[in-house]
Amino acid sequence: MLEGLQMDVPLMITSLIEHAAKFHRDTPIVARNIEGDIHRYTYAQAGRRTQQLANALIRRGIKPGDRIASLAWNTHRHFEMFYGVSGMGGVLHTVNPRLFVDQLVYLINHAEDRMLFLEAATLPIVEEIAPRLTTVTDYVMMTGRERMPVKTSLAKLLCYEELIEAETDRYEWPQFDERAASTLCYTSGTTGDPKGVVYSHRSAMLASMLVSNMVGLGGKNGSLEVLMPMAPMFHGNAWEFPYVAPMMGCKLVMPGRNYEPDKLYELIEGERVTICCGVPTMWIILTDWLDRTNKQFSTLRLALSSGSAPPRSLVERLEQRYGVELAQAWGMTEALAASHALMKPGSADLTFAQRIDRRLMSGRAMWGVRYRLVDDEERELPQDGVTCGHLRVKAPFIACGYFKGQEDACDSAGFLKTGDIASIDADGHIMLTDRAKDVIKSGGEWISSIVLENLAASHPEVLHAAVIGVAHPRWQERPLLIVVRRQGSRVDATTLRDFLVGKVANFWLPDAVAFVDQMPMTGTGKIHKLTLRQHFADHTLPDVDPSWRENESTADRSRALP
Repeated sequence: MLEGLQMDVPLMITSLIEHAAKFHRDTPIVARNIEGDIHRYTYAQAGRRTQQLANALIRRGIKPGDRIASLAWNTHRHFEMFYGVSGMGGVLHTVNPRLFVDQLVYLINHAEDRMLFLEAATLPIVEEIAPRLTTVTDYVMMTGRERMPVKTSLAKLLCYEELIEAETDRYEWPQFDERAASTLCYTSGTTGDPKGVVYSHRSAMLASMLVSNMVGLGGKNGSLEVLMPMAPMFHGNAWEFPYVAPMMGCKLVMPGRNYEPDKLYELIEGERVTICCGVPTMWIILTDWLDRTNKQFSTLRLALSSGSAPPRSLVERLEQRYGVELAQAWGMTEALAASHALMKPGSADLTFAQRIDRRLMSGRAMWGVRYRLVDDEERELPQDGVTCGHLRVKAPFIACGYFKGQEDACDSAGFLKTGDIASIDADGHIMLTDRAKDVIKSGGEWISSIVLENLAASHPEVLHAAVIGVAHPRWQERPLLIVVRRQGSRVDATTLRDFLVGKVANFWLPDAVAFVDQMPMTGTGKIHKLTLRQHFADHTLPDVDPSWRENESTADRSRALP
């Protein structure tokens, strides 16, 4: 075979900050500090600081492959770590501060992190877990000397600014194997212990190139796109925004820790943000606040959504009332760029209702990704837009395993087992039916919790809706609708159930509705159904005699099925 005569240059993450510092040197980066004030600087300044950070890590004895943990939010110093740590060969382990203490201890020890970078918001957490951490030798407070804590139980608490100010900004970024690890991110742990996903320089660059096409085509005549990741940096690299922004020369805005809707709106409007990303929960909370305050967006044009299916009412309201297109993609920690969020070319002439139908799908087939649907016996299923099966994916930027082999990630054909149930049509549109663990199996029939949740959430008095399966003596499982009312609402169970009549098959209708003050959330902003299932584990449906549980067994339930 004839070899191509092309340069063999590794795909390195540091090429992004080098490019931005040279050719977009004056483009601003804006971030809200943990303390609430706003920090502004440029790509040129950020580039120099990432080199200083790399020098500081080397001085502390960090070697290629060592893991460095960050327990931090979307700030400019956290952004610098994405380049300073990975660029010198280290692996940035972005730890989710929202996890339980025991989970944090497990993750940091499992990753064998050498250093732990923290902020004022996470200092109390680190002080609590530090005695149980077995590999961390240095703690770094991501702040200046003037904001260092006066008193702390941490024996070796270094100051970030002092650490880098002691170093030169002259550092030649090394070139090494592009398959080397760059960042480590653990799954949200909704079904057990979180599992470690190790991204490489190559995978991060490829995924960022694919995500960037949603940015580069939107600007007109060189107008500046402004990106703000509401997705936290510990959630799949903030959906690659810390890489895409410098790649495309976009202004980058980071919200820090404060995700209150008024603070998000202040940044979106004040910095003239054009593109945001975040899970549907964030958009629900933000639009609910906009509705109550009669505010409008003046520059925001695109809302990227993933993680769970958005309610139809949210997609419609964003476009009709606020002029913002919600583009939904499918992805997960193991597969950050697994589907295309923008609609298929040729969709411009669709009616409004047809466009919303398309946007409610989980994106469409992305170049570079192969898709499979299989049944419970691993038999291939047709991609006809009707048949549902277990979704499997394969690509050069999708995980092939978990850190330290925690669990098999792929099937025998090398496709990632996503845990999702989906259908795919002939044009590549992907429609998630449910997570395999969330689908409700009632009397041998499947009921989609996603469809019921979206319909319930479309009621004007519902803020959040979740559906789980609860045990039933005859049908094995029946759906329970769990609802958070909007502020001031008194909507009742009968009204909500009547609202669903005629929209789904009768056997899909929930047997009961439970109202809660707030939903349990994962660290990435999705409803934590494991917590709901645990809380409602002994819930008895209104038409069921409670005494059936006294002698309940798996065998009894299986015999009761028709």
